[in-house]
Amino acid sequence: MTDIQKRILAEVADLHAVPEGAYNIRSDGESAGRRSTAHIEITSKKDVSGIDIRIAPGTKHESVHIPVVLSKTGHQETVYNDFFIGEDSDVLIVAGCGIHNCGGQDSRHDGVHRFYVGKNARVRYVEKHYGEGDGQGRRIMNPGTEVYLEEGSSMEMEMVQIRGVDSTERSTKAELAAGARLLVKERLMTHGSQRADSVYRVSLNGPGSSADVVSRSVARDDSYQRFDACLTGNAPCHGHTECDSIIMDRGRILAVPQLEAKCTDAELIHEAAIGKIAGEQLIKLMTLGLTEAEAEEQIINGFLK
Repeated sequence: MTDIQKRILAEVADLHAVPEGAYNIRSDGESAGRRSTAHIEITSKKDVSGIDIRIAPGTKHESVHIPVVLSKTGHQETVYNDFFIGEDSDVLIVAGCGIHNCGGQDSRHDGVHRFYVGKNARVRYVEKHYGEGDGQGRRIMNPGTEVYLEEGSSMEMEMVQIRGVDSTERSTKAELAAGARLLVKERLMTHGSQRADSVYRVSLNGPGSSADVVSRSVARDDSYQRFDACLTGNAPCHGHTECDSIIMDRGRILAVPQLEAKCTDAELIHEAAIGKIAGEQLIKLMTLGLTEAEAEEQIINGFLK
């Protein structure tokens, strides 16, 4: 791989060498490396572009890395990846997409990930998006995620997009059975004229299921963000969504809360806060010797951790 591709891999998947465990690296529409293990099998789909990842029941403390790199201007693709996580397993899945675009044509990656999580399984999923390049072509990423949690299973999702992506439409759908648990932590920063839409649709179908969807974001310059989260309680359950945003310059932010209870024992909560950086925070840091710009960056970095 080129130095550019290696740098992007480090950004989106923290990879500086071949990872341990199972992996599938995709570069400009082609496979750049793949490895299955005794408990994790990765195979190519035959009808569409993408892969199937099958994790055997009882698999513990193993990982799968499936990063995507685009470095050719004008390259556009749609990829379908399905994960079948066996009962009683405990695994880490690291995905992510990075686009380097120095040309005049738009580069775009649409990724559809479907997770079928077996009973009492635990999954930690990390997805990072990153863009770079000084070309006029845009860097576009549209991730679609579907999560199906069986009884007693859980999934923790870390969704990160800090810089360089001109347009993104993130769509996440989840269905939870009895005792299932979903935790989503989204961290997002937009700048320039970027646009980011995050849409979550979570159905709490089983007794004792719970979901916590939390977004922290910063909108700078002329960028626009939309956070649209809907929780539906179809059984005795607990659901919580939270949008906490900092708005700067001429940025725009729209938070759309939606709660729908179809059971008298469904407990659903939504919180939203949008505001600018507090003046006293800036003053406190500036008294320690930081410039106003440096103080702003310190506050933003701490907010998005």
